[in-house]
Amino acid sequence: MESGYVTTPFGRRPMSLGMLASQQLAETIEPGMKRSKWKLFRAICEARPALGVTDRALTVLDALLTFYPDDEISEEKGLIVFPSNAQLSLRARGMTPATLRRHLAVLVEAGLILRKDSPNGKRYARRDRAGAIGEAFGFSVAPLLARAVEIESLAAQAVADRELLRVTRERLTLCRRDISKLIAAALEEGVSGDWEGISAMFRALLARIPRVATAEDLALHLDEMGLLRAEIVNMLERRIKTKKIDANESQIEHHKQNSNPDSIYELEPSFETKQGEKAAADNDPNAGPSDERRLKQQKPSGGMSNRAEGAADPGAGPGLKSFPLGLVLQACPSILDYGPGGSIGNWRDLMSAAVVVRSMLGVSPSAYEEACSGMGPENAATVIACILERGGHINSPGGYLRDLTRRTERGEFAIGPMLMALVRANGLTARHAS
Repeated sequence: MESGYVTTPFGRRPMSLGMLASQQLAETIEPGMKRSKWKLFRAICEARPALGVTDRALTVLDALLTFYPDDEISEEKGLIVFPSNAQLSLRARGMTPATLRRHLAVLVEAGLILRKDSPNGKRYARRDRAGAIGEAFGFSVAPLLARAVEIESLAAQAVADRELLRVTRERLTLCRRDISKLIAAALEEGVSGDWEGISAMFRALLARIPRVATAEDLALHLDEMGLLRAEIVNMLERRIKTKKIDANESQIEHHKQNSNPDSIYELEPSFETKQGEKAAADNDPNAGPSDERRLKQQKPSGGMSNRAEGAADPGAGPGLKSFPLGLVLQACPSILDYGPGGSIGNWRDLMSAAVVVRSMLGVSPSAYEEACSGMGPENAATVIACILERGGHINSPGGYLRDLTRRTERGEFAIGPMLMALVRANGLTARHAS
């Protein structure tokens, strides 16, 4: 295409700034640039939504490219094709002239081809005495060559997005299957737990999945279902671990004595929740502060382990799985301010922040140590972050933490629903703020 040359359409077809921009872009082809026309066409098909063209318009482009004499598009071999409407219609699967004109206009508006109309609107080429084409009028495929890198990039992104959607959908399907079968196994084995509530939560998550969803939408639902699956697995693993402990204790004829059974147990005030929040301690009327003091100061008997005496059970905490750090920070963003340098990049940072927050909330060191022993250090730090996030609803963080530790040891407390509730609450807050 001649540099600085502007061509306008024939007849009543108007000129537009988009056409002028496409002509200027066609002049930016790098010297020696070549592309296989069919590879480039496949890339256009992949990037079709981003380019804003229809599948019928691509049928017309396919037909146009069949008139290009070589497999590679290059400036040296010319960039103009000049088929008649009759020939173009035949190669476009018998498309009617009116439909053909409409989709040619779509290709022009999308910046994939240019019109180079002759004075009378006909498409033809002038040849010299040797038969070489001197000047041609018709459709220029120069924009394809000028935008080749952009088109290939859009195609690669479209392929990656489609693959991500496929993988995310597969993982969501597997997660749904896992949850369904794990719940069925728990009910079959008679595992204690609120399986009706968990099943209702599972059905609610399923109902929220849209029929047509993007990879981002599916990823959000996958995170929530992954939390539910992890919590179910934790509950089942606790049941397996309890069975193993019971079997081991029946075979062991001696037990370890507490090195300091008369140590003073540091009590927290009983926790209360503010109006609208149900106290978790109400579910266990037999476990008051006096009972707790008595259990902690009681000398071990033959059937009691160190865990019952308040000492750390080496297998208690590490047996519970922790949740992804990113999810914890998404649910509890307030903890970020207490990390080293005002940020949290790993679990060590979160546990350091939890120690600071523990002191700030008035949670005693012994309560936090018991939580670390019963839940594991990561989960204990996660619970501290949740307590901080829900600080306006909890009167006694120390008593609340002790109660959650006891419930965890009995297999009655799950961190997953607490995290999911905070994730949803933060999401609603962000949406209202925006």
